[in-house]
Amino acid sequence: MRFFRDIYHLFFPKICVCCKEQLLQNEDTLCLKCRFELPITDFITEIDNKVEKAFYGRLPIEFGASLFYYKTKGVSQQLIYQLKYRGQQDIGSLLGNWMGAQLKESQRLPKIDYIVPVPLHDKKLKKRGYNQLTTFGFSLSEIIEAPYLEGVLVRKSKTETQTLKQRFDRWKNVQEIFDVSTSNYFDNSHVLLIDDVITTGATLEACANQILKSNNVKISIVTMAYTE
Repeated sequence: MRFFRDIYHLFFPKICVCCKEQLLQNEDTLCLKCRFELPITDFITEIDNKVEKAFYGRLPIEFGASLFYYKTKGVSQQLIYQLKYRGQQDIGSLLGNWMGAQLKESQRLPKIDYIVPVPLHDKKLKKRGYNQLTTFGFSLSEIIEAPYLEGVLVRKSKTETQTLKQRFDRWKNVQEIFDVSTSNYFDNSHVLLIDDVITTGATLEACANQILKSNNVKISIVTMAYTE
């Protein structure tokens, strides 16, 4: 069996999603060199970290963290791009397992009842074929033992791209475009809201505001990356 596996990898080698070099036998999705180049944050263990401070006066979040910094022309940008636009959903699993293990070890994250992704508009979901947060969310779900929930927080309308917008324009662009499809679904629960990259936090704020219309609900936020 080992012989046939080695022959298979000889003709169909696994390659790193970032540098495109062949992965070693103990590597998965991302090679060790690229992994070491990823600008990891210390937010998971840091009280009042940059994610939590970003929502001061905006949202009453219980906990906030990002795994790494988003930097252009680097491994972090390449990872997000490959996950979001090139269908490399193994990246979501890799980052979800990585984030989940650190969250469990730190014990800072309170008990979570639901993991909820920022939803895509139906047209964008149909065009892309997947939400880039799904594998990330499922991997987190298995490790922190909270159900991953799609379809309750929904996007009502499609927005223009957020990439080049300023802070106020981003905030205006996302207000009132999200909704909770089932009234009172999140009553008396703690929701972990997840996204890929946090820049101004406008999208996450809009999502959280809809969830916070429920009774006795708490919000925490986790993203793959944080943009300084």
